[in-house]
Amino acid sequence: MRASDLRRGGRSRPFIMGILNVTPDSFSDGGLWNSPDRALAHVCEMVEAGADIIDVGAESTRPGADCVPCDEEMRRLIPVLKEIMPSLSVPVSVDTYKASVAEAAVGAGASIINDVWGL
Repeated sequence: MRASDLRRGGRSRPFIMGILNVTPDSFSDGGLWNSPDRALAHVCEMVEAGADIIDVGAESTRPGADCVPCDEEMRRLIPVLKEIMPSLSVPVSVDTYKASVAEAAVGAGASIINDVWGL
């Protein structure tokens, strides 16, 4: 499924977005899903539980978080995307504000770029 397939139309429930943090300093999960195999298991659980889209972030946006260089963000993100994309039937969104990371994420199969800083 691609992001363009997500149309509300006559749908009776809202779309559910599952969040996958692949950051070591995530405030919500503390880096539990950083390895590709654990990330895959978690996204499969989220989809099975009803997630219509998976949103992946490789740089923390919590207050006071350190900025992550592009190469580090891609080191965290791209192996996870390569692992999860073949197994998913829902679109994947990637949180990034860096053009090079966004381009690499789309190249790895992401359907949506969720620019947390608004371009």
